[in-house]
Amino acid sequence: QVQLVESGGGLVQAGGSLRLSCAASGIIFSINAMGWYRQAPGKQRELVASISSGGRTNYGDSVKGRFTISRDNAKNTVYLQMNSLKPEDTAIYKCNADISSRWYSGVNNYWGQGTQVTVSS
Repeated sequence: QVQLVESGGGLVQAGGSLRLSCAASGIIFSINAMGWYRQAPGKQRELVASISSGGRTNYGDSVKGRFTISRDNAKNTVYLQMNSLKPEDTAIYKCNADISSRWYSGVNNYWGQGTQVTVSS
């Protein structure tokens, strides 16, 4: 099947930067939209950023101007460059993707296991 594996989380001081990666593996014919979501303790999950197969991007209001999403279609990988990090960015970040495993099959939505990002003040 398909797996999404995130990496790059960790602990960083406020004002610092981190880069998250999410690689899709398995039986993959095509990948449509890819994105990052986050959930902090006691809060609802929110969209951080998404990117279409053609490269069109969308960002949550709280990260605009600080985070950049990109993808490498040859590597089936999406990235999230996070700059000027704030303590309120602390959350579990999860990768999400719409993937078709075969040319004749439909699109299924997949989630990664999540990676913790902690920003200290």
